[in-house]
Amino acid sequence: MIEELQRRIVSSRRMQFDSYQTEAFYDEMFDPGGHPRPRARALTEKLETLSEGELQRRQKAADLTLLNMGITFSVYGHAAGTEKVWPFDLIPRIVDAAEWRSIERGLTQRIRALNLFIDDIYHDSKILRDGVVPEELIRHAQCFLPPCAGLNPPGGVWSHITGTDLVRDGDGQLYVLEDNLRCPSGVSYVLENREVMKRTFPQVFGGLSILPVEDYPERLLETLQHVAPPTRGTPTVVVLTPGIYNSAYFEHSFLAQRMGVELVEGSDLVVHDGYVCMRTTQGLERVDVIYRRIDDTFLDPQTFRPDSALGVPGLMQVYRAGRVALANAPGTGVADDKAVYAYVPQIVKYYLGEEILLPNVPTFVCWDPKQASHVIANIDKLVVKPTNESGGYGIMIGPKATADERSQCVEAIKANPRNYVAQPMLALSRVPTIVDDHLEGRHVDLRPYILYGKEIYVLPGGLTRVALRKGSLVVNSSQGGGSKDTWVLAET
Repeated sequence: MIEELQRRIVSSRRMQFDSYQTEAFYDEMFDPGGHPRPRARALTEKLETLSEGELQRRQKAADLTLLNMGITFSVYGHAAGTEKVWPFDLIPRIVDAAEWRSIERGLTQRIRALNLFIDDIYHDSKILRDGVVPEELIRHAQCFLPPCAGLNPPGGVWSHITGTDLVRDGDGQLYVLEDNLRCPSGVSYVLENREVMKRTFPQVFGGLSILPVEDYPERLLETLQHVAPPTRGTPTVVVLTPGIYNSAYFEHSFLAQRMGVELVEGSDLVVHDGYVCMRTTQGLERVDVIYRRIDDTFLDPQTFRPDSALGVPGLMQVYRAGRVALANAPGTGVADDKAVYAYVPQIVKYYLGEEILLPNVPTFVCWDPKQASHVIANIDKLVVKPTNESGGYGIMIGPKATADERSQCVEAIKANPRNYVAQPMLALSRVPTIVDDHLEGRHVDLRPYILYGKEIYVLPGGLTRVALRKGSLVVNSSQGGGSKDTWVLAET
């Protein structure tokens, strides 16, 4: 009798997985037969021990924790000051140790090659003269900045902090979807997601060896201090923010606090006697490193946009003289361009003499007339993206768009072909996600964060973004997406 009762209890607990459908997509937790993948077996066993409704109660507790911790984001276009609580799903995404080693190698290769590319572009431009990347493509890139020609960042490193977006297709293959080398955001949510998991669901960590992420602020500070100009003591580092109305202001404040450095706006800084100084109650204090979270062209109104009130007049002159370090260096956006992205395999081969380890998603560059013709002829099958937008804005998903939307996209391509690329619509992998009182698959991507200072470091896991709307492929928080904690399993 007791054994029968225990069997019924276990059976009822497993009901939350019994109704789960992997459908035709690659599922990160279950194989097509509905069995847990090896990397997720321990987690599913723990979840199966939960009583009925416990998972949902824990999710509500996590939502309340996020609210109480003030973990928020804002979306451009909303009323000034409007913020939303960060959307978070309790079911984590798991990456096994062997796959993570492969990801680390691929990202390390990629960021090394892209830094060599940026340095070349702003110096000898050998890759353009050799015809590997079309010169016209670069000269017409919105983020190519002629005032950055001849700059020499310490150690030749231009992008010290990178966020590279990865996706998995239906066959299980990982692809790089895009590179973010200007001011990549989201890492604060990686750290807060882990904290929320530990607070609201501590028992799931028991017996599982998961690589830590909590030391990222210390590693970030070490990276920033490493690129500082020669100084007599510990370098003074600041985080430069556009202000409280920026969508990533929470992260700017969070990272400054965790690193123990000052969060400043442009008006807090001034060029004095050939150095950048910070205004303090004790007078001016020299600044050695600026972790800037504002766009390149707003950094210095004397060099870039004269109407910028966010930057520091004369900053670029001090930077050129090697008396202050900027992370990331201005000009990195040239490698952020989605049209340049299409040439990264050739860039890796050119500078490193290696085949690319993490492949690109096949990409059509509309700047090329033949490729543009193909895109227009197959507009109903492709995903079309502006080359310099971010946050999921401006994307046209052909198979899901209306005839009018596709027609408008075609006209936009014809009017400005350099501004568009197109890719096939991938069957993005999915992860079980809590929906009301059951689990449903939702599409995800992954943004690992790479630090490039004395050496290259890849934060284990990164930010798993999830499309919370059923059937949606857009994972950006600004477009209704959320996030999950990402567990990288340690070597056994």
